[in-house]
Amino acid sequence: MKRQLIAAVGVAAMVVGVAACGSDAKGGKTGDSAGKSPKSITVWLTVDAQNNWPELVKAADDALVAKHPGLTVKHEYYAWTDKNTKLDAVLATDKAPDVVEMGNTEMLPYMIKGAFAELDASKFENSGAWLDGLKLSATYQDKTYGVPYYAGSRVATWRKDVAAAAGVKDVPKTYADLTADLDRIQKKNGDKFSAWYQPSRDWYAAMSFVADAGGAIAKRGSDGTWKSSLSEPAAVQGLKAWKDALGKYMHGDLTKDEADRYIVYGQGKSAMIYGASWEGGAAADPKQDKTGGKLKDNLVSFVMPGPSGKALPTFLGGSDLAVPVKSQAKDLASEWIAAFTGTKGEEGLIGKGNLPNNKTQLAPLKADPKTEATATAAEISWFVPTAPGWLQVEKQQVLQNALQDIATGKKSVEDAAKAADTAIDQVINNA
Repeated sequence: MKRQLIAAVGVAAMVVGVAACGSDAKGGKTGDSAGKSPKSITVWLTVDAQNNWPELVKAADDALVAKHPGLTVKHEYYAWTDKNTKLDAVLATDKAPDVVEMGNTEMLPYMIKGAFAELDASKFENSGAWLDGLKLSATYQDKTYGVPYYAGSRVATWRKDVAAAAGVKDVPKTYADLTADLDRIQKKNGDKFSAWYQPSRDWYAAMSFVADAGGAIAKRGSDGTWKSSLSEPAAVQGLKAWKDALGKYMHGDLTKDEADRYIVYGQGKSAMIYGASWEGGAAADPKQDKTGGKLKDNLVSFVMPGPSGKALPTFLGGSDLAVPVKSQAKDLASEWIAAFTGTKGEEGLIGKGNLPNNKTQLAPLKADPKTEATATAAEISWFVPTAPGWLQVEKQQVLQNALQDIATGKKSVEDAAKAADTAIDQVINNA
């Protein structure tokens, strides 16, 4: 599920009452409010947990109550589209929940504004092996404000029937193999077909090429300030590799983003996509499959190889759990999160088809053919700059616009990168 950062206005309103509280309380260290022993805690989760793994939630509840007899654990469940609006309103009062689930891309503005309490990472199992993309999403200025919950990676998915018709029998292992195979598929199907359907405004994919080349969107200096780095040689190299792929294999609308990629893929006019692991299955759903049912038995997912010779670094999706700074039961909230995200809890999430929050439990999944692609891709991940003004970068769609300019030929890679650097530098350090 794609989760976007909330509007700056909403965050600003949310923290009106937060600033006075401060945000220096560390879960598991400071004790709960006023030295009292709370009789209950309130946990906010999304409907994913309510619908798909309620027994795992109950197990965490039971573990906490066993340690604190008489305690009541209350739950509220929200859809992703509703959660942050409700959270913003509540955080401006003294009735904040004690635990709240956040999409990893939603964490940053709340951490910047001091809405979440600092947590002691050592209190949580496997914290030393947390997946990089999730760990970064819960970290701000080298402090931890959330605990990774579960992950979802990006993989390449293609049609083995289309590949076979072009004489390609196996999924590619290297980028050279990939481009050679796509060349054959493209030649076989003509210019109205996209051997690789890759929307230009999908900045997650483009920045994966940047990361693969050793570049970055922005870098944090020794003084703590951030500076955009898209015009540096490594980043330009990655952008050129990305542009080359689009020029050869993407014959769809070059002004689109990835929101309906699975729908377009279901129309049968492309051989491959690179996106969230669920997109292939969504395209094969009878509601989306316009190929007469050919997708269901012909889709194969694999780790996307990068031009560097290694697996393409992926933007890791997923969820974190945080403790609002206004919680009156921070210690208990921290304990509940520890129970829910510990080794046993993550085993339960794996059983439900999720990726765990840590590399230790991810390792066995890499050896299972059913999970090899998603697990391997999740291990090599990147995250957005955790800078005070990153929200503004996303709000202004700086990356999307630069990528569209490159893909459509409006600007060269170098000129688009320099323009993006200028735009990013104007806002990235401004909270």
